[in-house]
Amino acid sequence: MDSGLDSPAGRPQRGHRAPPCAMVIFGASGDLTKRLLMPALYNLVRARRIPDHFAVIGIDRSEWSEENFRAHLAEGVRSFVSDTAAGAITEAFDADTWDFLAQRMTHIDGDATNPELYVSLAQELKSAEAEYGTAGNVIFYLAVASSLFGTIVERLAEAGLTEEKDGAWRRIIIEKPFGTDLPSARALDARILKVVSESQIYRMDHFLGKETVQNIMVLRFANGIFEPLWNRDHIDHVQITVAETVGVERRAAFYEATGALRDMVPNHVFQLLSLTAMEPPNSFAADAVRTEKDKVLEAVLPLAGDDSRRNVVRGQYTAGIVKGQPVRAYRDEDGVAPDSMAETYVAMRLGIDNWRWADVPFYLRTGKSLTRRTTEIAIQFKRVPFALFRDTPVDALTPNVLALQIQPDEGISLQFGAKKPGPEISLGGVRMDFRYRDYFHTEPSTGYETLVYDCMIGDAMLFQRADSVEAGWAVVQPVLDLWQNDRSVPLEFYPAGTAGPDEAEQLLWRGGRKWRPIS
Repeated sequence: MDSGLDSPAGRPQRGHRAPPCAMVIFGASGDLTKRLLMPALYNLVRARRIPDHFAVIGIDRSEWSEENFRAHLAEGVRSFVSDTAAGAITEAFDADTWDFLAQRMTHIDGDATNPELYVSLAQELKSAEAEYGTAGNVIFYLAVASSLFGTIVERLAEAGLTEEKDGAWRRIIIEKPFGTDLPSARALDARILKVVSESQIYRMDHFLGKETVQNIMVLRFANGIFEPLWNRDHIDHVQITVAETVGVERRAAFYEATGALRDMVPNHVFQLLSLTAMEPPNSFAADAVRTEKDKVLEAVLPLAGDDSRRNVVRGQYTAGIVKGQPVRAYRDEDGVAPDSMAETYVAMRLGIDNWRWADVPFYLRTGKSLTRRTTEIAIQFKRVPFALFRDTPVDALTPNVLALQIQPDEGISLQFGAKKPGPEISLGGVRMDFRYRDYFHTEPSTGYETLVYDCMIGDAMLFQRADSVEAGWAVVQPVLDLWQNDRSVPLEFYPAGTAGPDEAEQLLWRGGRKWRPIS
């Protein structure tokens, strides 16, 4: 039973401290915990969102002393504070904030597959409740390999640790990937939901912690200048770009088995697609929002057979230059097969078969070792008739583009045409820019703060339901099947440091369009 009353809109009250709870972190010494999760908790303490009655229990197979465990995580927080300092202004590491967390941390050395570990965990949770007053509320955060998700949830349930009683709640945060294809996602969901309820599972996609992502609904539904235009009558097409400059780094084994499509599209990219294309929900209640997002994926036109060949491009980077540094080809990376067919880039053209979006193409692309790191949603509106400018020096009208920048600099820009100064009618493209850091005082964040806090207060709006996960996989499954079964599907190559393979341009050129520049 969730603590706190829902607001009139059906969403838990926000802006106050979360209820008492303990957080159990599986994979407590890993990179995700050190680099992202612990800095997020640090920021939540500074923002006075973490309750005084709070405890952290770390679990992994490292034989840490309590002192060394805390020092290891403190290093991650210090690095975050240093790395996010603005210019010459260096934000001091807040020792009092860190001490608040450190004093509430314990560590258990154990194997997550061993039932005996959960006996120790149950005892530790009882101690935390007695010492810190956590009220029996627990978040289990699975910062581990996805292959352990099912096992850990089953072990927790077997030990009685997922049982909700006497008004206390038990919640489980699972990071993506949620399966590797549609059958495995369904199997994982069935395995987990056999022992816990859907309301206890919080499937996290950290992209949804970004301010601009959350602002998409506000931009659309709270502004009379945009809401009436957000449909097929006024929008020509939509581009969603998730570009990275990094290569596979030390993740070659993972990437060989996964590739860009599995890694990015059913989760990150489709979350952006759903928020952009969804119908207005009847409230901000979690299920109201998630149901509308699911409807978008269910309405995507199938990518079967020839449609998949024509509307999907896969690529792989070769040697090149990224940010002035030489990058070797993907196939030359350690742990990569010399004839690897794993894609490091994918682009696709999708259609949404509903009343709002009929005949409006959605172009999606994501890749590694590209020219610049950026995540952007670009809405290009239809051009007005050219007749008025036929007898002027104007040879083309500037397209109107509303661009939502997700990272690295969160903000929104609007491009439109204006007359250049002078006696002739000559047009130039101008742009109005909004940046969060210019208008609002925002503290540096990892993107996890909102999501962790939302789980603590029982707000599941930014988390995925089982049906949403499966709907995303259902869209890409025909593509995965084609690539697996038909070796004639080409793998296109692009030099590292470029915008991707030339063949990706064909997706737009066939419709008289072109990609927005990444550089």
